[in-house]
This record gives sequence, C-alpha cells and structure tokens, in this order.
Amino acid sequence: MDVKNKVAIVTGAAGGIGAAIAQRLLEAGAKVVISDLDAQRLQATADRLANEIDPKRVIAVAGDAAATETITRLIEAAEGHLGPVDIYFANAGVGDASGLDADDAQWQQALEVNLMAHVRAARKLVPAWLERGSGYFVSTASAAGLLTQIGSATYSVSKNGAVAFSEWLAVTYGAQGIGVSCLCPMGVDTNMLNGGNQNDGTARKTTSAVTSAGEVLDPLVVADEVLKALADETFLILPHESVQEFRRRKVADPDRWIRGMQRYAGSLVHG
Repeated sequence: MDVKNKVAIVTGAAGGIGAAIAQRLLEAGAKVVISDLDAQRLQATADRLANEIDPKRVIAVAGDAAATETITRLIEAAEGHLGPVDIYFANAGVGDASGLDADDAQWQQALEVNLMAHVRAARKLVPAWLERGSGYFVSTASAAGLLTQIGSATYSVSKNGAVAFSEWLAVTYGAQGIGVSCLCPMGVDTNMLNGGNQNDGTARKTTSAVTSAGEVLDPLVVADEVLKALADETFLILPHESVQEFRRRKVADPDRWIRGMQRYAGSLVHG
C-alpha cells in the first residue's frame, strides 16, 4: 500500500515505536490520528509533528486503546477531520516482569491492551473495509509473540495471541482486499524496555534477556521497516533478522530450543 494521502490511526503514539511510525507516515504524505493513554505526552508529540511536518495532517485523541469507546472516537475523529480510515496501527502495549505471581488484574490488563484492543479495532473497521474493498491492519506484537519472553508470562501469552489474531485476519480477509502486517521486533529503545533497567530482580532479568539477544534499535529504524512492509504488503515484519533464525530453530526442534532457552535464562540469573 502506498501511504501517501491515506488516513491512518496509530495507538500508543505518545513516544517510542508509535510516535516514530506516525512521523514516517506524515513524512510520506499520510494523514494521521495519534492516540495514547498519556494525554500530556501525546499532545507534546502531536505538537512536535505538527511543527516539524504539517499541522493540517495530524490530530491527537487521548484514550485507552483497548476501550471500544476510544476506538470509536478515533475513527470518528479521523472521518470528521481527515477522511475514512485506510490503515490502523494497533501499537499500544503493556509489559511487566510477572510470572506465576501475576494476579488476575495483571493478566487482564495484558490481554486487554496487547490483544483485545486489536480485536475490537478490527471488529469496528473490517466490515467497512470489506465494503470498500481495501484497508490495512498493522499489529504491533513482539519477537516474544513468535518465541517467548523470559521473565514475563503475561507479555509472552498476550503477544502470542496478537500474532495469532493477525494471522487469522490475514487468512480470513486477505483475499478480499484487506492487508495485514504483524510487527515483531526484539529490543527497541523505548520507555517500556528501558524501564526494566531501573528495577531489581525479575524486571532487570527480563530487560537483560532482550538487550543481550541482539541490537537495540532506534524506533525510527523500526518505523522504516514498517513502511517498507506496507509498500510490499509483507505480513511478518522482523526488524531484527535474527528473529527469523530463532523462529526456524524453534519450529525445527522445539525440545532443543526450549533447552537452549533454559540455559540462556540461567545465564541471566548468574550473569
């Protein structure tokens, strides 16, 4: 898909990958609604993008990306100010360093934001896209959605769900004009990743598992890969090439892969 003159919604866009995607979209000529739960940071990002690129092509709508009410407001804001939505980036995400100690509230938050936010957005958008014969859904999952995340059960399970839902969308609607891509990076220089460096114990181990596995990328580098994938209509977006090899090993010999992950986790405990 050529993003020029297209209308896009990007959630989780106050910073990190979301803000970077919004920037690259605007630079490529798209019109963008950005959203985030943090209204103050979101407005600062919108102001920066407006000043640096074009104030007429970016608007900000704060809210919870997992709430149907927020998704509805985002779509209405786009249609009212920019035009019908062409692309939806389900990018908002949450992570923690919980294992079996995670309570039901932590599980619920992870599943709501990392998975159900995608389901609810697709539920609102896909019927209209089918009528138009075009539309594009981009899910931000994680390498953890293809592999797993040492130290975080909630993140691993919810991101695996996001990958599975993206695959289902592509299989079900791809032949009817609906494009689907799923972004699965490893380490990206964002607040979510860097926050773990400031904590002890499991949180620091979770962050170390990511930063030790490969290069930590700038969000704009990831955004470049996303726009390239849209242009090529590529399903799986892997900014870290090593993820494909890790995935191949997992599929080829799951038992060997799990033993290797056990050793890696052990090295983080003692490292």
